[in-house]
Amino acid sequence: MATVLVPLAQGCEELEAVTIIDLLRRAGVAVVVAGLEAGPVTASRGVVLLPEVTLDAVLDRDFEMVVLPGGLGGAQRLEADRRIAALLRNMAERGRYVAAICAAPKVLASAGLLNDRAATAYPGILDGQADIRLSSAAVVRDGTFITSRGPGTAMDFALTLIEILCGRSIRDEVEAALQRS
Repeated sequence: MATVLVPLAQGCEELEAVTIIDLLRRAGVAVVVAGLEAGPVTASRGVVLLPEVTLDAVLDRDFEMVVLPGGLGGAQRLEADRRIAALLRNMAERGRYVAAICAAPKVLASAGLLNDRAATAYPGILDGQADIRLSSAAVVRDGTFITSRGPGTAMDFALTLIEILCGRSIRDEVEAALQRS
């Protein structure tokens, strides 16, 4: 079973965080929700999320993927956290998956992980980054890096992550149960 880390920071985008966590769990993925610090996380629209553990408690665990929810405030806090930058670089060096949505691709860019890569993000977040091949697609995969635009693309993003981790048939099963069409 794949294991995925979803770090939550104050000001994260709740629609993205909950969609990612929920859909991955529907696919049978072991999702670890970790707060940057102990206690509840108040998301961008005031929804209170309760991480299961702190980031420090799981930094030594082996994950197949790390997924960063967006929300400008949350992304800024993730970007400022040296543990996150070190974790992302370590994941990249080991060829593991790193994914980010909305404002969170700026965390990957700040860590130097999107240089010479295709990526997408919330409009304006990655502007001025000449070394990133910016796309307007809903979800962009470049090797082990997956990025997405924002809250409206969260379901497509999560389904793409499921396909990467579990295969097309599991993605199709999860998507069919969602009654999207």
